[in-house]
Amino acid sequence: MTEQTTDRDDETAEAASDPETSAAATDEPDATDEPDDPQDEPETFPRAVVEKLRKENATYRTRATDRDALARRLHVALTAATGRLADPSDLPYDDAHLADATALEVALDELLERKPHLGDRRPRGDIGQGARGRGDDVDLAGMLRGLAS
Repeated sequence: MTEQTTDRDDETAEAASDPETSAAATDEPDATDEPDDPQDEPETFPRAVVEKLRKENATYRTRATDRDALARRLHVALTAATGRLADPSDLPYDDAHLADATALEVALDELLERKPHLGDRRPRGDIGQGARGRGDDVDLAGMLRGLAS
């Protein structure tokens, strides 16, 4: 270990005694020195400009978030308007459904084909229940005469 230490000390002493190497060492720019060439400096913007850009960008992000929420609400409303699903939020959101009504219909068809239990279960048409329109007057006496004969 002492041999390695003495070798390093000798190299340091030689570098210090040689005026050419010591001058070359001092002429090299230090890593902490600022570059003299203005083209090498990074481009910076004034603080006010940066703050304005950040504020503008924040408003755009807020608008995008609001737009996404409104688009999802519109998608649920369009799906509900078809009346084909019990819960309109069962159909996954897709931007194509907003722009193209046939794409929405195709997506509904595929979903109901795979999962028919998601469909609307309300009965449609005349199922024989509920209030009826007033038809002919009922003649109970006539019914009894018909049965008696």
